[in-house]
Amino acid sequence: MSQQYSQFKAMMAITKGSLRAIFRSPSAVVFSFGFPLIFILVFGFIGGGGTLVKVALKNATDSNNYVIKALNHSPVIKFIDGSDSVKIRKDLEKGRLTAELSLDSSVSPAGFTQYIIHTKTSSASGDTYPILKMALAQTIQTIESKRIPEQYRLISIDELPVMQGREYTMIDFILPGMLGFSLLSAGLFGVAFLFFNLRQTLVLKRFYATPISRKYIVLGEGFSRVLFQLLTAVVIILIGHYVFKFTLVHGLQTFLEMMVLSFLGLIVFMGFGFIISSVAKNESSIPPFANLITMPQFLLGGTFFSTAAFPTWLQKVCEILPLKQLNDAMRNVAFEGAHLYDCGKQLGILALWGIVVYAVAIKVFKWE
Repeated sequence: MSQQYSQFKAMMAITKGSLRAIFRSPSAVVFSFGFPLIFILVFGFIGGGGTLVKVALKNATDSNNYVIKALNHSPVIKFIDGSDSVKIRKDLEKGRLTAELSLDSSVSPAGFTQYIIHTKTSSASGDTYPILKMALAQTIQTIESKRIPEQYRLISIDELPVMQGREYTMIDFILPGMLGFSLLSAGLFGVAFLFFNLRQTLVLKRFYATPISRKYIVLGEGFSRVLFQLLTAVVIILIGHYVFKFTLVHGLQTFLEMMVLSFLGLIVFMGFGFIISSVAKNESSIPPFANLITMPQFLLGGTFFSTAAFPTWLQKVCEILPLKQLNDAMRNVAFEGAHLYDCGKQLGILALWGIVVYAVAIKVFKWE
């Protein structure tokens, strides 16, 4: 009789029942669909961009010039190394970089050393380049004496022809961040509350009376969460794409790669839920434990704004967070045209988190 019993069919029956229970829970549906969609709708209608502009300094030696030093004090300009011309051109085309800047000097007939600031940008930075121009003008005004005649002004700006590039809107940044946070919250809170309640209500104990093995119980319940959350990911991406023109560079291929990333991220985040469901003493202690994991990543994982605005030491902390890596991979695939094999760093860090998290989960997981 035991040979005729199908563990797979039993697992699918548990998955089906659990999935029905999720859809019948208003809080689960509202939180998974409603919460991220509200933010996407708000930021989708707002549009616009940020206030920090990244500028590549073409010649590293110019960093010692007093003009560049003055620009470094601007709160909206961040200089990066511009020695890799191929990478800089790609970044300009994709809007990841506002402009490339170089400096030339000459001696005027009156004996003044005069500088020309050359800026090169692309149409993809149409929203941030005006901010750079304003910052340049303010800095020049600060370091120049107003008494110097126009023909003897020390600094002038030479704008090179604008390159063509992709337009990068706020929704291209916000949607992957909200999708990543939705996966984190669902994987963590959903699994933590689920398995804690299954133990408390003795449902797991009743499962033991059936021939189904323990691993298929976990797989069945987990599979239902994966299916439900991937469905929310599909809805979020499609609404973003068709309503707010969220960029999917390679169309269907990009969409499918984002779904693969969503699946991998969700699997990792569910591991945190398994840990919390085991260490929590009661149901009221689950939210504090969960918030200890979700809130730092929500704030430092690049959900709403780029972590480039943070101090260098804090950026290093951000780089080890799994949500930050998932968000980066999502944005690279969706907007920049990268593929999964181009996201080795992000996938590698997520894999390391998965190994560590499930090693701990197996150690502390409780059945009763």
